[in-house]
Amino acid sequence: MKAFINSKEIEFRENDTVLAVAKSHGFFIPSLCELADICHAPGTCRVCLVQIQRPGSEITQIVTSCNTPLEEGMRVLTRTPELRRMQRLQVELLLADHNQDCASCIRHGNCELQDVAQFVGLELTRYRYPHFFKQRTQDKSSSCVVRDMSKCIRCFRCLSVCREIQGVDALVISKKGLETEIGVRDSLPLNASDCVGCGQCTLVCPVGALAEKNDIEQVIDYLYDPEIVTVFQVAPAVRTALGEDFGFAAGENVQGQLVGALQKLGADIIQDTNFTADLVIMEEGSELLQRVQNGGTMPMFTSCCPGWVNFAEKNHPELLPNISSARSPQQCFGVLAKTYMAEQMEKDPAKMRVISIMPCTAKKGEAQRAEFSSEYGRDVDVVLTTREFSLLLKREGIHLRDVTPSEFDAPLMSSYSGAAAIFGTTGGVMEAAVRTVYYVLNQKELPQIVFTPLRGMENIRVATVQVTPDRELTLAVAHSLKAAETLVQSIQSGELHCDFVEIMACPGGCMCGGGQPRTKHSYNASGLARRKGLFAIDEKATVRQSHKNKMVQYLYEQFLGEPLGEKSHHLLHTTYSDRKQQDTQAMTMEDIWQEVEERI
Repeated sequence: MKAFINSKEIEFRENDTVLAVAKSHGFFIPSLCELADICHAPGTCRVCLVQIQRPGSEITQIVTSCNTPLEEGMRVLTRTPELRRMQRLQVELLLADHNQDCASCIRHGNCELQDVAQFVGLELTRYRYPHFFKQRTQDKSSSCVVRDMSKCIRCFRCLSVCREIQGVDALVISKKGLETEIGVRDSLPLNASDCVGCGQCTLVCPVGALAEKNDIEQVIDYLYDPEIVTVFQVAPAVRTALGEDFGFAAGENVQGQLVGALQKLGADIIQDTNFTADLVIMEEGSELLQRVQNGGTMPMFTSCCPGWVNFAEKNHPELLPNISSARSPQQCFGVLAKTYMAEQMEKDPAKMRVISIMPCTAKKGEAQRAEFSSEYGRDVDVVLTTREFSLLLKREGIHLRDVTPSEFDAPLMSSYSGAAAIFGTTGGVMEAAVRTVYYVLNQKELPQIVFTPLRGMENIRVATVQVTPDRELTLAVAHSLKAAETLVQSIQSGELHCDFVEIMACPGGCMCGGGQPRTKHSYNASGLARRKGLFAIDEKATVRQSHKNKMVQYLYEQFLGEPLGEKSHHLLHTTYSDRKQQDTQAMTMEDIWQEVEERI
């Protein structure tokens, strides 16, 4: 099929929208609510206006391009004085009831609304009605995500991600007319709702209406306090994503520059969460073998993803005995920093502050769980997302490209295997565990170290591995909570039998965590490149199995004893709680239509 955009003849397929075709042929049309890669085009922002003329008609129309199908012979104009005037007016109206305190907004300098205002040439907002946004909800109850409806532009992207991608459905449209905003189901605060803190909504919000809880100031206070010993840990997935905010290619490993930047910030101790990823494999793998050999609760689920743990506690408390009791790498690092590291380095744990740099917003909530604390306070004091760390560096005048690469502090908790590096992608924890479980059972390495069946990107993957001549393990992997729910139902119904299950709350795993750098006008566009970068780290590693990490071996010899031993169990394992809400009364179709009519 053929049509014309700005007088240029182009080809397209039936049902393609004007916006999609224009983008594919290099014609820029501003948009705010549309997000094509999650099939979200509600046409609510009214910014993506174009002029169309159908064949055989002299009438021209102004339409929203995101939800208007292109037709055979249609003529489309994306640039006219009238379109520009209408787009400018629409942006003015969006800003009229928008909190314009941009200087203090976490999206300052990285806001899609600001981008569109610049594009349409907005120099002055003639309309301003602060009494509307001042009445809107500001919900800071969650330790992970802040919901500030004074900045919401009603694009509803967050609804699509929470409902269609994650299947959590914690967010709803509340109120109506000028008071319309994104609410929480059952009118609950975020911390009391079904929200699991995954932060996927923050990745797609074009403004600052949904954002990570900002802890940058707390970290700066620690760095500037000479009495405090700052201990930084860096998660696997951060090093192949952080560079995107500084002009590096997506997926490029900037570990050296990252460490150098922390040194310039004045960090006292810089270590690697990859070390405790290897440690978790030792504990979790041993736990799996113990369950298999002694008739423990099966299947066993991984426990390193706090979004998944939250989801299980709130939706499937019956599965809590199935979840590995091993703490996540972040929390293992925190407790060891204030015990083992403090002892080895002769530091006062009361003066130590452990700061995590994580790809995940849910890690903020994990660090605040009551069970992860001691007489010295929280094991992990503060969690910064990758985005927050990027902002911190920019605030301190540090540009990653100008930093001389450096190495993690040695020799305590900095070395890691390739198996630890792939923790950052879906299937990586499972593949790392397989490498070690096979060795423990056979006292020899897995013949093919790359376990290809676990490396796909399907939302649910099932594979088998022959761990001994007479024992086969069935493995299952799911990423995204919608896929997790489907997998759980398959297991509970008896449709699927498996021994070991890895679940990551975020699509793609930690590489696409809710705290990673955003890609404007798309959802997780850099995910595959980040994944490739993590696999490259594994491939180049001289040690690729967790059990061969010399520092981990030394830790067990000198401090922990053995995997699942008394000391390691006390320090490196945890318990979970039933947090399921009382079921609310289900709405009938009649109730739903009544609600729709009331909103109209």
